[in-house]
Amino acid sequence: MAGACVIDAARAASCRDGNAASHLKLISILVIFLTSVLGICSPVLLARYFQGKSVYDKAILLIKCFAAGVILSTSLVHVLPDAYDALADCQVASRHPWRDFPFAGLVTLLGVLLALLVDVTASAHVEHGHGHGHGHRAPEDYLAVGTQEEMAMVRKRKEAELGRAEMGEEDCNGNREEEEEDLVKLKQRLVSQVLEIGIIFHSVIIGVTMGMSQNKCTIRPLVAALAFHQIFEGMGLGGCIAQAGFSLGTVASMCFMFAVTTPMGIVLGMIIFSLTGYDDSNPNALILEGLLGSLSSGILIYMGLVDLIAVDFFHNKLMSSAPSLKKASYIALTLGSTSMSILALWA
Repeated sequence: MAGACVIDAARAASCRDGNAASHLKLISILVIFLTSVLGICSPVLLARYFQGKSVYDKAILLIKCFAAGVILSTSLVHVLPDAYDALADCQVASRHPWRDFPFAGLVTLLGVLLALLVDVTASAHVEHGHGHGHGHRAPEDYLAVGTQEEMAMVRKRKEAELGRAEMGEEDCNGNREEEEEDLVKLKQRLVSQVLEIGIIFHSVIIGVTMGMSQNKCTIRPLVAALAFHQIFEGMGLGGCIAQAGFSLGTVASMCFMFAVTTPMGIVLGMIIFSLTGYDDSNPNALILEGLLGSLSSGILIYMGLVDLIAVDFFHNKLMSSAPSLKKASYIALTLGSTSMSILALWA
């Protein structure tokens, strides 16, 4: 192990060039910003143009499945292995307690549980607020807040007394369908927001790590890989945002935050290095990178599997009614994960 550490140190020393690394990082800021804008704005603009047409829902579904593959591959092929590598570095793995326990796996598990907690808490809050926020009920209606069957019985009794039972039942069914659609839309908005938080968290880690690095051999392929990464990940997030039906201002702010997060992380990393000389080869920096990367990976794994793949493949009426669309969605999921996995050859 000591011999391997000496070889790694010699290789890293030959690649360390502060001036060349700074030049590459300045180029990467512009390239990553432009590719991020292209990736996230494409599905949003297409949605604005095609919304209301028959092909719109199918196209958004395919984009979301492609996005799920990208996000899942990002977490399992890029983020998690990098976190393991950071905590398995010679300077870290020789220390206690990092050599005694797989902390990367533990923190990934904590990330999954944290994402689940946020998802469950926010969903319960949204559903509770939606169910009690109308404010147009008669006083006796508040006594029938138990099951749906009890509420339907109260409505039927009142409609029968007014001689409009049949018409009232149709209105009740229509209102219930509208409420279900509203809850689905609110859930989609929640998923988009939590997903963006996870992606931004991961992007900041990547940007700061790249900004602190003085290794030109690492940065050069990373610029190209991150450019494609931002396009694919932006398409996925943009598809979710487009389907959620946000206002124009919210869409613009979410797109802007995604586009500037990685460049801002690079700038922040460069500032940290210039002020402190605290670069990515420092053991404490490696520990921080490993822990934050593991946490981000757990969040992305949960979002990809639970809020994207499970929702679309098992709870989407459009997909269940069209077997050919389900096959196309699976192909899109595979293409997304494959395209993102191939980038691991370079970064």
